[in-house]
Amino acid sequence: MLFKQKHLDGIKNGRITLAFRKWKQSRVKAGSLVKTNVGILKTYSVKPVSISDITTTDAKNAGYNTKHELLSLLDQQKNGTIYKIRIGYYSEDPRIALREQTNLSSEEIDDITNKLKRLDNDSRSGVWTHDIMNVISENPHTKAVKLAELTNRDKEWLKRNIRKLKNLGLTISHTKGYTLSPRGEKLLETFRK
Repeated sequence: MLFKQKHLDGIKNGRITLAFRKWKQSRVKAGSLVKTNVGILKTYSVKPVSISDITTTDAKNAGYNTKHELLSLLDQQKNGTIYKIRIGYYSEDPRIALREQTNLSSEEIDDITNKLKRLDNDSRSGVWTHDIMNVISENPHTKAVKLAELTNRDKEWLKRNIRKLKNLGLTISHTKGYTLSPRGEKLLETFRK
């Protein structure tokens, strides 16, 4: 589930407790945990609703000023069922603490290296992890579209795979582009030796 930053901030501070989505089938279930840039969110309930079931209070609890504003957004997706999702802030993102860890033992370096090798081996595009880390290091805060040009990769492929590096605590997503985390910089320094 994707959220605008203002909605993420509202969920984190408890002002927003609902989300509405129109999908052909539900993409989340009750109890799902969703990683976001403000931390982990939890979906407490997911149920299909009709337009007439949505109240002005529901719209406000979802971060919209009016019911009409919410319905206009839902109308952009022509087909599907509307789902009312009760959501809340669950915890800090563990990747945040992970990315600050730079005192890596040789066993930890070996473990991360093996995970990167698996990502490379599982990729239809061949070896990519070190190249992408180098490009991010050399071009901090560069948007995905430009990084894709620099690496001759598809933008969506690049974003998806940078998220895999982020899950290992190696990259940080910013409003504009990406940087390597302190952990990622330390690992890259080790690779260059």
